[in-house]
Amino acid sequence: MTAVLKSQLEVANATIGQLMSQMERMSKTIDNQSATIKSLELTIKNLEEQLLKKEDVLASAEAQKKALGKLLEKKNEKVKTSFVPKTQEEKDAEDAMRVAERKARGNNGAKRNMHYEMEVEEKDVTPEDDIVLNKAAFEIGVKDFIRYSMVPPRFIKTIYHNHAFRLDEKVYTGVVPRAPFQNSEYEASCIAGIAELRYLQSMPVERIVKYFEDHGFSLDKNTAHGFLRKTAELLKPLYEACGKAVKEDGYAICDETYHKVLINAEENNGKGSKKGYLWDIVAPHLNLAYFFYDNGSRSQEVILNQMEGYKGIIQSDGLKAYKKVAANSGGQVVRLACLQHCKRGFIDLQGNPDADFVLEQSNLLYSNEHQHKIGIDGWTVEDNLAWRRKYAPPILRKLRAALMKVMSSTFKYPPKSDMYKATQYFLNEFDGIEEIFKTGDCDLDTNRIERLNRYVSTSRRNSLFFGSHDGAERGAIYYTLACSSRLCGVNFFDYLTDVIDRMAALPPKQPHEVYRSLLPDRWSPKSIQ
Repeated sequence: MTAVLKSQLEVANATIGQLMSQMERMSKTIDNQSATIKSLELTIKNLEEQLLKKEDVLASAEAQKKALGKLLEKKNEKVKTSFVPKTQEEKDAEDAMRVAERKARGNNGAKRNMHYEMEVEEKDVTPEDDIVLNKAAFEIGVKDFIRYSMVPPRFIKTIYHNHAFRLDEKVYTGVVPRAPFQNSEYEASCIAGIAELRYLQSMPVERIVKYFEDHGFSLDKNTAHGFLRKTAELLKPLYEACGKAVKEDGYAICDETYHKVLINAEENNGKGSKKGYLWDIVAPHLNLAYFFYDNGSRSQEVILNQMEGYKGIIQSDGLKAYKKVAANSGGQVVRLACLQHCKRGFIDLQGNPDADFVLEQSNLLYSNEHQHKIGIDGWTVEDNLAWRRKYAPPILRKLRAALMKVMSSTFKYPPKSDMYKATQYFLNEFDGIEEIFKTGDCDLDTNRIERLNRYVSTSRRNSLFFGSHDGAERGAIYYTLACSSRLCGVNFFDYLTDVIDRMAALPPKQPHEVYRSLLPDRWSPKSIQ
């Protein structure tokens, strides 16, 4: 019996040993698995962190792509107009106009621009004299050939030999054309050429000097700057007269744009330049523009001071300063909004059905507006007002309802989303949009003034800086006269050449009307003396 128990005990001990060995192996396996799990957890954590970083990078890249796309493409959404079949009379009139303006040539129906605006020289070309003078030869016809040529800028040095005569103890001399500035040999055309290249073509003065030199005329850079400075002072009464005329128009489109200005670094926390703002007002009825500058400030006080006492309509983007002009006027000023600014946020969201609907309704306003034009076929301001009152209200109702629907869908468009922001801007401006259609001849947008601001934006890319606050103020004077000339269809070079001479000949402190008569809307090339 003892032997049996002893045998069983040995078996049990062996079994226990085997179990202990298995437990040790399982423990090692569990330890290894725990280490693997910990390693996997670390890997997952690292992957999560990398994924979050990647999402941030993608979001940043998307924002940069969006901003870069706006800068590079500068795309404007095309307005889809409804198709209206043309009558046969309209088609015949268009065909007649094409025939009058262009000449067909044998190149698969291509058209040749005849350049009727150009100076024309006519020359006869004949065979050799022995043919022409031969009595047996007779002319059988003439065929015209056209060649275009370019004459680069010409600089002419004129020497006047002014002869003096004595008669009865008196001395008589000829009359030499005067220069605008005392002790200067440069005529107004030289100064006008510099100003045109600087402010309309946006060339820096250094490049203008090099351009002149390439065409045979050496001009010192300081001399060019001096001409611009002296001429701006000479033209100041015209500039002030333009500012007064613009604010008497009764309809003013307002905006502002920036240009870097060099300043004393000690006055600007060690920075040698600052972003200075040029404000501008366009009077559409007069086709005059007025730029002004107040030490580069964008404070609302600048526009409030300029528009103090103004009565009428102003149109602008959503900047609060313009709204305050109307709010502080005691009911004397009505503010209109800009439909293009309201559309802008939705253009970037095309493909979204809600955004597409807002754009569709906005474009319907444009397509209806383009069906008529004041002054064409007897269409009057009163006709246009009646037409606006007919087509606009149902479209505006649909627009407002669509915008309100987006604002109420915060689960779909949270407050920080682009759609929400675009909708909020449109709704904030909606009253100003509705005011447009209570007038007969106000624009649907501020594009008229935005186009003029491109001269400043091109300058800030090419010239980088105004040299000082004084330089920016001079820029305001030249942009005022240059852009007003453009609006009036006046050649700025011809205009400036004339008015520089006229202003130099005028005694100081003339009545306002004298200066007013020299602004581009009243100036005529026939008045050149």
